[in-house]
Amino acid sequence: MKALVAAGYQPLDRIALTDRPKPAAGPGQVVVRVEAAALNPLDLALITGALKDVYPVQHPLVIGMDAAGTVDEVGPDVTGYAPGDRVLAFTGQTGSVAEYTLATPGPRLAHRPAGLDAERAAALPESGMTAVCLLRAAGLAPGQTVLVIGATGGIGLYAVQLATALGARVIATAGAQDAEYIRELGAAHTVDYRTADVVAAALELVPGGVDLVVDLINNGEGLVGSARAARPGGRLVSPLFGPQTLDRDVTPVYIGSFVPEPGDLDDLAARAADGRLRVEIGARYPFADAARAVADFAGTHIRGKVVITVP
Repeated sequence: MKALVAAGYQPLDRIALTDRPKPAAGPGQVVVRVEAAALNPLDLALITGALKDVYPVQHPLVIGMDAAGTVDEVGPDVTGYAPGDRVLAFTGQTGSVAEYTLATPGPRLAHRPAGLDAERAAALPESGMTAVCLLRAAGLAPGQTVLVIGATGGIGLYAVQLATALGARVIATAGAQDAEYIRELGAAHTVDYRTADVVAAALELVPGGVDLVVDLINNGEGLVGSARAARPGGRLVSPLFGPQTLDRDVTPVYIGSFVPEPGDLDDLAARAADGRLRVEIGARYPFADAARAVADFAGTHIRGKVVITVP
């Protein structure tokens, strides 16, 4: 089969479509014939080795972690799935930008409902489940206020919608060209991060500080600045890593590798299928241009997800 492969830790412009053995389903696994795959920022770091001390990989690395397609083969001990089933999956380091990939039944594999095409389905798993896990870990409750920093990225677009669906009042960062779209997703207010001080603008809207800051952009000491937007006793949640104290009475929550609960991915798929959750695909590429998709993803700001269609 063909797959997009990094032979070792290397620059992004050295990855290429390469022949790889078709995977076989072991115990508790299914083989998925991929119809669409999506890219995430973590894919770039795995290629270059920027996070190799935290997320080491084995090479050759098949790139991509999000896939949608049909079950091609089921391994021993697999129940609930059969060849021909339409599915979406977070595949981890087994790689999704390929003609076939492996997935494991459980919270990171779900049946794809009618009304959800493969491209939108592929755009859901990593970003959608990360957004769910962030809001759950932070304990967001109805009636609370939340500032989403990085609202136009893959995770941010879902975080805005899911927080709104929970009954929270959302303030979201967005450039002028994206502000109306983000408000359509449910944000009560937007702050142009290019022209305004985000923390100051948030405090002007909520003088006592928001209940929760969801920061999808900053890490390390940069989170200390973001925490100034939270009220005393508030929380800051990040998918990255940062200091254990934020120089004020704000609790940091770092989820690192997200751990979804059973049903999370099924719920996201159902919401996307019936229109309760909008899936934004910022760029589409054919499989033959998969390497260019990675380069473009790294070099430009794209609202939403980058999806690669696989014939």
